[in-house]
Amino acid sequence: MITAFAASLTAAPKVDFARDVQPVLHAHCAGCHSGEKPQAGLSVLTRSGLLKGGVNGPAVKPGSGSESLLVRRISVQAPRMPLGAAPLTDTEVATLRDWIDAGAVWETAGPPPVLDTRIKLRRPAVPEGTHANPVDAFVERYWRKHRIPAPPAVTDAVFARRVSFDVTGLPLDPDELDRFLADKNPEKRRNLIEVLLGRRQAYAEHWMSFWNDLLRNEDGVAFPGEKRTWITGWLIEALKSNMAYDGMVQSLLDPKGENAPVGFLAGVNWGGDVSSSQTPPLQAAQNSAQVFLGANLKCASCHDSFVSRWKLSETFGLAAFFSADPVEVVRCEVKTGVKAAPVFPFPELHEAPASTLPERRAQVARMFTSRENGRFPRTIVNRYWRLLFGRGIVEPADDLEAPAWDAGLLDWLASDFVEHGYDLQHLLRRILTSRTYQREAVRQAAAASADSEYVFRGPAYRRLTAEQFTDALSAITGEWKMFDDRTGKPAPYSRSWRFRSDALTRALGRPDRSQVVTGRGTSATMLQALELVNGGELRSHLRRGAKRLAGTYRPPSRNAADSGQIREMAGIEADITGAEKVWLVVSDFGSYDPPRVRAGWMDAEFAGPHGPAKLQDLPLPAGAAVEPIRVKDRPSRDALVAPLPAQLVYHVGGKGYTTFRASVGLDESGLRPEITAKVRFFVFTQEPDLDNLVRGTGEPPAARPSPGTSHALTKRLFRHAVARTPDPAELAEAGKLLRDGASGIEDLLWILALSPEFQFLR
Repeated sequence: MITAFAASLTAAPKVDFARDVQPVLHAHCAGCHSGEKPQAGLSVLTRSGLLKGGVNGPAVKPGSGSESLLVRRISVQAPRMPLGAAPLTDTEVATLRDWIDAGAVWETAGPPPVLDTRIKLRRPAVPEGTHANPVDAFVERYWRKHRIPAPPAVTDAVFARRVSFDVTGLPLDPDELDRFLADKNPEKRRNLIEVLLGRRQAYAEHWMSFWNDLLRNEDGVAFPGEKRTWITGWLIEALKSNMAYDGMVQSLLDPKGENAPVGFLAGVNWGGDVSSSQTPPLQAAQNSAQVFLGANLKCASCHDSFVSRWKLSETFGLAAFFSADPVEVVRCEVKTGVKAAPVFPFPELHEAPASTLPERRAQVARMFTSRENGRFPRTIVNRYWRLLFGRGIVEPADDLEAPAWDAGLLDWLASDFVEHGYDLQHLLRRILTSRTYQREAVRQAAAASADSEYVFRGPAYRRLTAEQFTDALSAITGEWKMFDDRTGKPAPYSRSWRFRSDALTRALGRPDRSQVVTGRGTSATMLQALELVNGGELRSHLRRGAKRLAGTYRPPSRNAADSGQIREMAGIEADITGAEKVWLVVSDFGSYDPPRVRAGWMDAEFAGPHGPAKLQDLPLPAGAAVEPIRVKDRPSRDALVAPLPAQLVYHVGGKGYTTFRASVGLDESGLRPEITAKVRFFVFTQEPDLDNLVRGTGEPPAARPSPGTSHALTKRLFRHAVARTPDPAELAEAGKLLRDGASGIEDLLWILALSPEFQFLR
């Protein structure tokens, strides 16, 4: 008995087919050995296929891995399989051998027993010790177990910069930073956290980027043939009001009311034929399971997953909750004739399906957010930890069945989150106030080799996101973009999340959100390097910001009239009393093929006490022509036309004109999908800045800095950008640069913006 007990202690852990074996067969073998005509007649998709084998006989001999042809061909026998590809690792070979030795059991009927217990939420006991925050108790026990020295605490300045970016997405204002550093209150870090969490507008606008990624929300952006319903208004208010997380998800899965967020369930409604996995019910199942439960069903939307335990029937069963009509199961784009019954993928939580779509949506919302559903809080807790530390407690974050480096910590945080009403700000507060969060970043924290177990060593160095990077530069320079809704109304100054991605933000990792995005890439790329050192977006931003800081910035002229984005035809009128010149501008605002857009001014005239003057009777400005254009469903009409962007200048001084009026129209050819013309007409009585045609309104998201002396400006820029005072050598070099005024300030801004000290949270 003692011998058997000792042997059990040293026995290798049981190989799990779905977790350990099936992914290896799929990744290395199924590419050739599957389908109707598998190579050599061998299919690895079923146990019977392996036992039957192919032209060389059975591939698997249960109970004898070493004698099995499969093991021999992937290890030593020539030619080694897979042909033309990297060989399997020693670990993968050993896994297949051990599985065959154990009888080659093909278990796919359900999750391993240990996974069943992961549904129910558990609150583990906090490890013993004197810790103000239980997070530290779990982490320090973990470090003792792994004999890892705890990193030292960060300085106040580093903490202030880190927490300000993490809560509001902005660097702390230099004056506020100075007050924080001078504060002698031992609770000043906790107090700063509360102040930042209380800035609900800044907090919400920062976290919009994270939630837009998760919920596939991209305000105002649609792809050709797509109908998209945005949830931006609902989402920003949910964040500002700190709506409980379970309430947020219930609204997303069971949208009710006038302002309900119906866009999440709608998915990507592409025009034309789509695969079965792209239909709205299937997308609703895939997206909701991935985002809220850490279960990636996308691989199980065409067939049973090869890389996880999820089955095609489970994906379609969840999709049936989101469809008014019966959902037919489709396998590899072949209809099976089987109608999927609404079944929740976790039977412990399943409710007998209701008969109507509204009732089924309410049911599925309850099952997702049930207090009995431990996956629900664990998933969001893991995602927040990943954001704040550079790596999740469980990785990958979309597979909550992967091993956690500390399951007790994850369970305790999840149960604490639930006990505090699914309060997302409480979750942030719990993590931010921990000593663990406030420790120095370690470069190896997020890295682990493919063959080694990940070990948590502390917070990781983290790159600023695309939105943090651009918003920080706007806060430092005072140069903010205006968010234009294209209606012709004055535009408010806004933060980066509100705008469509541009070359800079795309290079810095902002996704296009054609599908849900649960994690952005953080590795440096060649495109990123090129855009940072030679991109027009950053260059223009820093140049205008430098002029502001130098006090030489000239505000752009205000337009006298703005048509807003026209669909087909509109009228426009402007007061031009006393003008010496009038500029008529036609600008492109995102057409797919601007050179093919034809738009022009029709029946345009200057009017005054002495009667009107038709523009077509006046000398044509350079680049203009009178050409017929045909507005949809209207006869052709002559119009003043010029290639976009068009700028026609008329000298009107001394002629007594008081009004300009015209019809503006878009030629119907621009409505074709491959062009999708988006144009806008403006009238100016002062020379326009073609990069700033829209009128601004309101205050910027952060106070604009005032110009100052060279010495004071340098100190302020350093404190704002990297939360420290420049050393004497840096002050001296900056002083030399700033002798050149705005161009020198621009050089200093470039130096700061490209420095790792600015681009990373440490």
